[in-house]
Amino acid sequence: KVTESPADVAERADRIITMLPSSPNVREVYTGANGILKKVKKGSLLIDSSTIDPAVSKELAKAVEKMGAVFMDAPVSGGVGAARAGNLTFMVGGVEQEFNAAKELLTCMGSNVIYCGEVGTGQAAKICNNMLLAISMIGTAETMNLGIRLGLDPKLLAKILNMSSGRCWSSDTYNPVPGVMEGVPSANNYQGGFGTTLMAKDLGLAQISATNSMTPVPLGSQAHQIYRMMCAKGYALKDFSAVFQFLREEETL
Repeated sequence: KVTESPADVAERADRIITMLPSSPNVREVYTGANGILKKVKKGSLLIDSSTIDPAVSKELAKAVEKMGAVFMDAPVSGGVGAARAGNLTFMVGGVEQEFNAAKELLTCMGSNVIYCGEVGTGQAAKICNNMLLAISMIGTAETMNLGIRLGLDPKLLAKILNMSSGRCWSSDTYNPVPGVMEGVPSANNYQGGFGTTLMAKDLGLAQISATNSMTPVPLGSQAHQIYRMMCAKGYALKDFSAVFQFLREEETL
């Protein structure tokens, strides 16, 4: 059923899952003029599966608690393929006593539902995962590009990588080179999947968290800049594995 606003959803349901692009979107849906908190029922379970700043999750949890409801952050990993198969991974932060209630809902969509700790720790886990994913995807794209330049068949190179120490998810499940794998965005002109603009956003969150915690993340910072450049050069709506195509174009400049 489609309703007019998040407030209308809260009026009709006491278990709500949100999944939105960024922190401002989540704030609006929860605390806006027609947001969930306008009509939330006491005892409601509110699960946010967006990837946002952990500080925003903590802020919303306090606002929800004042309304007598429960808020948990549960960002998700696995991509479109895992979503279709119901094999997503959820990283959950919140009051531990409420975890089983959240898990009951999330296992409808995921095969891995992991309790990470207090509110915000789910976001922390997701941000760390996506920073590593971005770094490994760029590394895979660079490696494949170099191998092709050196005369290697891309399918052969991928096969060698995936039985060697360089193997990673970006090489064996989501290879960025067109023609190497079927059923991935690189086989469909980088359509679908996880957008470059979303990866750039998540890497920005990682940079904020790294700055706030005084943590050195030189490769994460470089990955952030690469994905920002991709957004500026027409790749914003393409899957983040299009970094292979971006590097191929950049080398001719």
